[in-house]
Amino acid sequence: MAQDVVAERSASPIALPKIEVTLKVNGEDRRLSLAPWVSLLDALRDHLDLTGTKKGCDHGQCGACTVLVNDRRINSCMTLAVMQDGAEITTVEGLVHNGALHPLQQAFIDHDAFQCGYCTSGQICSGVGLLKEGKAHSVDEIKELMSG
Repeated sequence: MAQDVVAERSASPIALPKIEVTLKVNGEDRRLSLAPWVSLLDALRDHLDLTGTKKGCDHGQCGACTVLVNDRRINSCMTLAVMQDGAEITTVEGLVHNGALHPLQQAFIDHDAFQCGYCTSGQICSGVGLLKEGKAHSVDEIKELMSG
């Protein structure tokens, strides 16, 4: 009888079907077949080899995973990739145009704004999103809107 219980527990789980999604990543349509629980962060890093976006806390608190989705800043660790089907995603790699860095990327270099560099890509994406939002009109507003 005990052997029957062990056999039942070791049986492989039922595989869930993957979901087909299309993400427009850095201007290019990318078709993926993903498990429903794959985060946007993991889709970018593990399935598309875009490793500029970093996994930090994996809880949406540190901002290392920040990307732009339809020009809005989001923590890519906190959204499922399948929820972004059809969305336009911009990663730090996509900020470069015709070989030229985005002005904010260049400003980070010019002013040694890297610290250890791990969260830099998230900070740059967040800053680009903040500029697109047009809400910050003073240094204090920039500090407040970039925090968290």
